[in-house]
Amino acid sequence: MKAVIQRVSNAAVTINGTVKSAIEGGLLVLLGIEDADGEEDIAWLSNKITNLRIFNDEAGVMNRSLLETGGDLLLVSQFTLHASTKKGNRPSYIRASKPPVAIPLYEKMKARLEQDLGKSIGTGEFGADMKVSLLNDGPVTIIIDTKNRE
Repeated sequence: MKAVIQRVSNAAVTINGTVKSAIEGGLLVLLGIEDADGEEDIAWLSNKITNLRIFNDEAGVMNRSLLETGGDLLLVSQFTLHASTKKGNRPSYIRASKPPVAIPLYEKMKARLEQDLGKSIGTGEFGADMKVSLLNDGPVTIIIDTKNRE
């Protein structure tokens, strides 16, 4: 799994002119899924996302997690995170999982994040043409790949 994690002041997903989900203060997570992903990736990534210390404490130092701040989370599927640009100028998405594999993993990731946070999270709609708006706070953007756990 690949995740782009952005600390946001607000974020929203709009589909066909209707806002599906919106959050104030928290994290926008763009999630790419590949066939090699599984339960271990979900557990590890959810723990990492909910515990990343990227929110300011009283001294203005990034020292607090989403769990500690009580912020919201918006999870959006994004197969383009697995784009290969090695050959030519048209990206290949061969590594991105197809819906029969990706949708159940996306739903499990959503459920695990909700369990770890102890509350519901916002989502996009898998496979939909989504318009994602955000106000990146900081800016703070972290990229995590569960296959490269640095």
